[in-house]
Amino acid sequence: MDKPLEKQLITWLRQQKKACGFYLNLTVLFGLLTGLSLVIQAYLLSTILHGIIILEVPKSEFTHEFILLLGLIPVRALLAFARERASFESGKRLRMQIRTAVLDKLTELGPAFIKGKPAGSWASIVLEQVEDLHDFYARYLPQIILAGFIPLTILVVVFPLNWAAGVILLATAPLIPMFMILVGMGAADANRKNFSALAKLSGHFMDRLKGLNTLKLFNRGDAETKEIESASEEFRERTMSVLRMAFLSSAVLEFFAAVSIAVLAVYFGFSYLDHLNFGDYGQGISLFIGLFVLMLAPEFYQPLRDMGTHYHAKAQAIGAAEELMALLTYKVEPAANEKQAADKKVDLQTGIQITASDFTVMSHDGARLAGPLNFQLQPGQHMALVGPSGSGKTSLLNALLGFLPYQGSLKINGVELNELDRAHYRQHLAWLGQDPQLFHGTVRDNVAMANPNMDDTEVEALLAKAKVLDFVKLQALGLKHPIGEQMAGISVGQAQRIALARALGQKAPLFLLDEPTASLDSHSEKAVLTALQEAMAQASCLMVTHRLEQLDQMDGILVLDKGAIVQQGRFDELSQVDGLFRQMQQDECVDSSSFGKEPHS
Repeated sequence: MDKPLEKQLITWLRQQKKACGFYLNLTVLFGLLTGLSLVIQAYLLSTILHGIIILEVPKSEFTHEFILLLGLIPVRALLAFARERASFESGKRLRMQIRTAVLDKLTELGPAFIKGKPAGSWASIVLEQVEDLHDFYARYLPQIILAGFIPLTILVVVFPLNWAAGVILLATAPLIPMFMILVGMGAADANRKNFSALAKLSGHFMDRLKGLNTLKLFNRGDAETKEIESASEEFRERTMSVLRMAFLSSAVLEFFAAVSIAVLAVYFGFSYLDHLNFGDYGQGISLFIGLFVLMLAPEFYQPLRDMGTHYHAKAQAIGAAEELMALLTYKVEPAANEKQAADKKVDLQTGIQITASDFTVMSHDGARLAGPLNFQLQPGQHMALVGPSGSGKTSLLNALLGFLPYQGSLKINGVELNELDRAHYRQHLAWLGQDPQLFHGTVRDNVAMANPNMDDTEVEALLAKAKVLDFVKLQALGLKHPIGEQMAGISVGQAQRIALARALGQKAPLFLLDEPTASLDSHSEKAVLTALQEAMAQASCLMVTHRLEQLDQMDGILVLDKGAIVQQGRFDELSQVDGLFRQMQQDECVDSSSFGKEPHS
């Protein structure tokens, strides 16, 4: 990984720590108190042993020391428990805030942006990558402070007793963080590649799972199995690379700590044998000093070893942060007329008028998708958008929904869309797409989504308008009939009509429809169109469709090609003149005569 990028990611990670609240500081405080209790325990134990063995003082003289020593054992346990709880809480708060920020950002960017990646990749970001930030805040950041403070405290205690022991500790201490840095240089890059492989595998597997029936029909099962096996093998190799780094780091850190303690033990051993006579300030080395320093030595290296162990958490967090930072700092290309405040509210209930002037739909990265367009939709007017695939019809609907940026002017009842309160504006829209999205729950939950307080009678009335009430009543649970993940338990046609019932429940003054009958057979199509015509009698409508025979009742038609309006007018007018619309009519007649069938629900 590039050093500038790594520094940028670390800076971003540190900026997020305020989400942990005071729990991060509480974790450090409990760690410091634990270290202080260790020093006191070592002092008490050394005093007792030196007095009993060397000074031959009766054990009864150390009653208070024994009581205090025993009392420190539960205190240390409580401090360790409190530290773990505080660290977990700090990590939990951080994860909750980051996950909320990610979901809010995805809501802000909208479906047009989300469809740029497979659903499995987004799941990897929202779940795994956010989870892998936990140890960085819960363990690594507090350990940095503890790794500096506790060894320094021990050095302050040891140097007045024996300067040679202090020098040994001071000289060997840098070996651990030095090796930790060397190992960590490759760990972050290994983690980043691991997350990339996981996102690829998640997206690949999710897409194949959703299209399982299609793969079976086209006999692609074996080929896709090999593809999944290849992606899984890549993820396995990346994971094992990360684990090798982690195990190598832990093993070598343990080795250096053990060697350092051994050097200290050898020094005291030879000093007691009178082979070494330095470091004691001329006062000799007592059993108290030797025991006290040797008991503190493991605790001197322990915070450094812990930091080395948790350094893997830093590398893991850096790998996870790359996509998170890119998403959370993603800025939509600003429109030339965009205002800072988008909180205006206008009266939309009485009707919606749309006026587009030199209106250009942009992608999130600033590319032109459609436009410049000029058209007007009056309150109560029904207009259709037709054109070849890729002509910009769906992009235009996404811009009207507020999910894509634009340039030029798009006024809603005389006010620029960029100045409107988006939530208030969308409450007055009814949207129905060609791929209905129903959520895990009951039929009632999905229909009453816009108004959870809706009673059963109202829900049944909406289902009746959508011509799907008979199907619901045939189910044993009625309105409580469960809808599983990916709309399991119902057909596409039934899902489309339930989605229509949900849209009708909003009583919106503007309907935005994207191929609302694309997945229906002829009978269901007529039922849905009849329900829509009744619901839209007093509302405006902008509908994308390829079914040209449905357009004779429309007030106007916009014909798009390559992002531009090439024709506009009424059905009978466009049918009489040469142009793209007439060519599309001829092509549709050829298709109908060739196949003679409608799609089935």
